[in-house]
Amino acid sequence: MEATKFTQKMVDCSLLDKGTASPFSPGDKRRGLPQWDKDRCIRCGICYLYCPDGAVYRTADGYFEADEKKCKGCGICHRECWFGVICMELEG
Repeated sequence: MEATKFTQKMVDCSLLDKGTASPFSPGDKRRGLPQWDKDRCIRCGICYLYCPDGAVYRTADGYFEADEKKCKGCGICHRECWFGVICMELEG
């Protein structure tokens, strides 16, 4: 029997639908924005994958940031970051 190559295996994953993050809906007032500690970030992209509204993007240096116009401050990126790199800064 021939061994299955990695490229032949199917990988199943599902992302959150856009606009379904809790506790804030897109129309609510944003309470904070995510801030990345680039010294600790390993650029894994977990924050990018879990952002329900596509607000997180990769910068030219390979790190991630949030688009202020799209981010609603739900904090999912903060909760999903395995390394504690992202903190939510309250807006004044």
